[in-house]
Amino acid sequence: MVINMKQSSGFYNLGIAPNILEILAKLDFKVPTPIQEKSIPSSIEGKDLVGIAQTGTGKTLAFGIPMVQAALNGKKGLVVLPTRELALQVHKAFDEIGGPLRVRTAVLIGGESMRRQILSLQRDPSIIIGTPGRIIDHLRQKTVSFRGTKILVLDEADRMLDMGFAPQLRQIFQAVPRERQTMLFSATMPQDIFRMAQTYMKLPLRVEIARSGTTVAKVTQELFFVDKHDKLRLLEKILYEYRGSVLVFTRTKFGARKIAANVRAMGHAAAELHSNRSLGQRREALEGFRNGKYRVLIATDIAARGIDVKGIELVLNFDLPQSSDDYVHRIGRTARAGSAGHAISFATPDQRGDVRGIERLIRSSLPLSKLPELPPARKTDRIFERPEPRHVFGRPLKSRPREGRRYNSGSGDYQPKRFPGRRHFR
Repeated sequence: MVINMKQSSGFYNLGIAPNILEILAKLDFKVPTPIQEKSIPSSIEGKDLVGIAQTGTGKTLAFGIPMVQAALNGKKGLVVLPTRELALQVHKAFDEIGGPLRVRTAVLIGGESMRRQILSLQRDPSIIIGTPGRIIDHLRQKTVSFRGTKILVLDEADRMLDMGFAPQLRQIFQAVPRERQTMLFSATMPQDIFRMAQTYMKLPLRVEIARSGTTVAKVTQELFFVDKHDKLRLLEKILYEYRGSVLVFTRTKFGARKIAANVRAMGHAAAELHSNRSLGQRREALEGFRNGKYRVLIATDIAARGIDVKGIELVLNFDLPQSSDDYVHRIGRTARAGSAGHAISFATPDQRGDVRGIERLIRSSLPLSKLPELPPARKTDRIFERPEPRHVFGRPLKSRPREGRRYNSGSGDYQPKRFPGRRHFR
């Protein structure tokens, strides 16, 4: 079969191999995004590259297509990402492009069996995708080697630094050969990223699609100043006004649990996504949100860049993020791939300084809306307003331990501690 490359795919003039172009056409990828159009040719040529683009602009394929093409030529690659969700999302994209061409991949993330990951590594994958912590675990146990790695990609590099992964990233750089191609993709370009590029890359080409702080083009924004104790009532009002899928962001894991419980009490199907959930629970929550089982997903910032769900109608910042940069990433979960979306933020009266910080970053004012008439308070609104429960060895404490008692891992409770003799108390 003869394929007219110009008609079958807008990717035809980027240096992509014909068999990959055929797959892109079957997947209905017709026109490359700006970051893809500017990055793919240089990446295929083997150049080091720093790609700066806002979320939802197709960065995964910008490095995924060149890596799959390099794998077909015998070059192995490593992709490092900050979160499990993002790693699984990238793995899915690689599987769609490289799977039909029998390009083997392996995913190394926390929360999954090390044994299963070791078995996948023994199949000699061409591309390894993983989070820094689990990659280091495999390096320490000598179950993986990157001596033959020719391409290293750091995706969401700024987020990895924000999460404190700088020491692990240095170890990974030391584990891969110096003679390699390095690609670094990020939504922002802080000084730490600039220094990393200077230290570990060779004359990198900088591809910047949008300045730092640029929000998604078709997202509209709205701000409410509201007292802390009225937030749940305002959330209830908004959930009844918007009928589509809603992604709610909060600062803490306990806050996510509290909000999820209250949203369920309001009659909405809701799930929570945070680091206290197991990998299976996080997968189920994300997949349930994607297929409509859950209308509302409540998440912490650990998931802000790992949620790739089409058609999210509303992103709601129940709590303002700790970092202004995270505001851009949060609202970038809606209005993806050229579609429209809306973002609402709640701020307490004492957070005007945080709001100004966000406005400086995005270089515009957040439209302020008048607080509407709120529904009456529910009894459940107060039930969950208690401190984060204390845990020992992953088990919640039934009571505060008393002196002279020890934790029994078998029963999950505290029992009288046995002492060798009474002379210690005389």
